[in-house]
Amino acid sequence: NLGYAAFYAVGAYTYAIFASSQANYFIPGGGFPLSGNWFWLFLIIALVVSGFVGFLLGLPVLRLKGDYLAIVTLGFAEIIRLLFNNLNKPVNITNGPMGITPIQPPMLFGLTLDRPVHYYGVVLVLFVLTVVVVRNLQNSRIGRAWVAIREDELVARTMGIPVVRMKLLSFTIGAGLAGMMGVVFAARQRFIDPTSFTFMESIVILCMVILGGSGNIKGVIIGAMAVVVLQLQILKDVS
Repeated sequence: NLGYAAFYAVGAYTYAIFASSQANYFIPGGGFPLSGNWFWLFLIIALVVSGFVGFLLGLPVLRLKGDYLAIVTLGFAEIIRLLFNNLNKPVNITNGPMGITPIQPPMLFGLTLDRPVHYYGVVLVLFVLTVVVVRNLQNSRIGRAWVAIREDELVARTMGIPVVRMKLLSFTIGAGLAGMMGVVFAARQRFIDPTSFTFMESIVILCMVILGGSGNIKGVIIGAMAVVVLQLQILKDVS
């Protein structure tokens, strides 16, 4: 999947549009922007919206394999980025290349969570929940079906596993989780524009998976940490 950044963008824009004054451009008198208290609900909303987008994309493309699947998902990511870049006329929804700002930070019991340590806590909680959910899926019948498909798709189909349906479920869940973290990204940055979701973002995520080992939760976590550290070191050396 070379279009992972597209689902990330869908989640980010889902929150940013309604948690900023941008919503007033196409929903006049709607009481926008929404306060940071809505952040928690939008985590779920973005999960559902991005998952649905992933489901719609997966319907036609998951019957493809290899390079063909990679090319189609890459093209989809570029289409989403260009769509957000051009959704500023005739109705200004995304503010086009100018981006959306300021985006409301999350709030909890009246406290505005706008410091790095606050976001660290939010991400840590979401991280733990994600690992628990994915691990439970991995140990379920669904997870065993995914492993069977990964090892030998033809044998899995012969054993009665609905290959396309299982792939579609995996694709949908992955897209939903990306959208959920897109909400966190938008709230943390307080500004997003289409250049935040380029092809390179998908490549970085893919590198994390390849470096850590596909299908290995602990390995992917270590791979993600390694890629982030390498990026920070490169930026430090450049500066």
